[in-house]
Amino acid sequence: MSEENKYTFENEEYRRTYWHTCSHVLAQAVKRLHPEVKLAIGPSIENGFYYDLDAPFAFTPEDLAEIEGEMRKICKEKLKLERFELPREEALQYMEDRQEPYKVELINDLPADAHISFYKQGEFVDLCAGPHLDSTGRIKGNAIKLTACNAAYWRGDSNRQTLQRIYGVAFPKKEELDAYLERIEEAKRRDHRKLGRELGLFMTNDLVGKGMPMFLPKGYTVWQILENYIKEKERKLGYQHVMTPCVGTVDLYRTSGHWDHYKENMFPAMEVEDESFVLRPMNCPHHMMIYANTQHSYKDLPIRIGEIAHDFRFEASGTLKGIERGRHFCQNDAHLFVTPEQIESEFSKVVDLIFNTYKDFGITDYRCVLSLRDPEDKVKYHDDDEMWNNAENALRKVLNDLGIEYTEEIGEAAFYGPKLDVNVKPAVGNEYTLSTCQLDFCLPAKFNLTYVDKDGQKKTPVVLHRAILGSLDRFMAYILEETKGNLPLWLAPVQAMILPVKNDDEELNAYAHDLYGYLLDNNIRADIDERAEKLGYRVREAQVKKIPYLIILGKQEAQDGTVSYRLHGQQNTTTVSRDEFLAMLKDEIATKKLSK
Repeated sequence: MSEENKYTFENEEYRRTYWHTCSHVLAQAVKRLHPEVKLAIGPSIENGFYYDLDAPFAFTPEDLAEIEGEMRKICKEKLKLERFELPREEALQYMEDRQEPYKVELINDLPADAHISFYKQGEFVDLCAGPHLDSTGRIKGNAIKLTACNAAYWRGDSNRQTLQRIYGVAFPKKEELDAYLERIEEAKRRDHRKLGRELGLFMTNDLVGKGMPMFLPKGYTVWQILENYIKEKERKLGYQHVMTPCVGTVDLYRTSGHWDHYKENMFPAMEVEDESFVLRPMNCPHHMMIYANTQHSYKDLPIRIGEIAHDFRFEASGTLKGIERGRHFCQNDAHLFVTPEQIESEFSKVVDLIFNTYKDFGITDYRCVLSLRDPEDKVKYHDDDEMWNNAENALRKVLNDLGIEYTEEIGEAAFYGPKLDVNVKPAVGNEYTLSTCQLDFCLPAKFNLTYVDKDGQKKTPVVLHRAILGSLDRFMAYILEETKGNLPLWLAPVQAMILPVKNDDEELNAYAHDLYGYLLDNNIRADIDERAEKLGYRVREAQVKKIPYLIILGKQEAQDGTVSYRLHGQQNTTTVSRDEFLAMLKDEIATKKLSK
């Protein structure tokens, strides 16, 4: 880090110090305005800062605006931040005198011989390890924004006091704050949950269950297109598709190791007729059993088993996010059973499939990660050092041989083996994994899988676990946010909307319905809007629904047998013959042309 960037937000340490100081300014402002409020904790976070507070009232947007104003005053006062230490007993008495019970609890948890550090700014004092800026004057008062206030449990314990968490963000320049707030607004506009509601794609209902999205007709149409798309690509590469149950016995998952290493992410077991069943969190144990159902020769390998599989994981309620992260989802899953000699070639084919798929969807911003185990974590990972060393070295060699640029991340592997994760940075939120390919020497051995090699000896196959679209649910969320809901023609649930200029003209309506049938017969997902509404209203509504093609039909089109169309978001209308229009749509669909 150059000296000139040392005190800029390019320096993560400075940025976190800046935001940490802002959290103290926030707490000081609250205490000035509401002395009865009790302080909990206030750290910097990835995108700003927060402070947890125990108040006898609920903070309103008006309260946040008032607190912002007081924060600006504190910045103008240029209060010096002074650090001091007290022995534990004195520190306890100090916070008891200030009537801060949460600080007292924190101090009580520290060792008896600890010297406790505090930071003072004006009349305000907070228990804190630091670091901080030297003065509140270092903070640009007009570049502070309090963004939200949510409930939070003290120390994350749902059995403890419910506090109020005020979030904020700040920047050295107001222009930077304005740019950040615009990005946030853009993120809101792109949020797949908002788009899903507006476009009628999916819904959730707490009576059904948190994290259990339901796809509506239009959303399920998109889902089916994605399913058919990836299955077709897989079939051309020799994949065989299967269907397996959404449950399995606890013994199945004990055999695989999931019960020992993944139980906290699984739904509780169900006892039925002296058997214990669980909703499956993944599909690999079922596919292992399918492989084991038949004896295999080396000549049979590779065997590629694929499935669009319904899976269930008990995700914490705070992590649930529409169809991006739910408790029920459908994986584009497959397991490739290979000989050791086939690892590189099959892995290479998986990588090619990932990146060819990304081309079809215009995905260019991604990062490849080699996810490795944490050797010190004997609970999370299968305990076999030799297996892990062999698997990690094998995968590392494959990636290097293929010339794939990647970073290594410790502690991100599956419990049974290392993996290549392809991470994307979506338009909304943080980076996440879209596609993955995992190398597994562990599960085939656990299930005693074998094949007869050239020498007549039984050998254990290696398994590649891979997901190209990841979960169809998450992939759809990603595409919705990247396109702002303007799906390319081949993915759009309604590809063309027919709009007769007049809804009371029998001849015109007859032509509209004839055209409608013509498009349906040629596998175009068309709809017709002949409601008793003005044309302008119906056009605007179709635009809001982000339908790629609007077909405007008047008497002239009916007489000539033509089609006048306009593209989504445009005003110009083009007139062509029905056959020309159909050919144009079919070409756009076949080439998977991206959204305009």
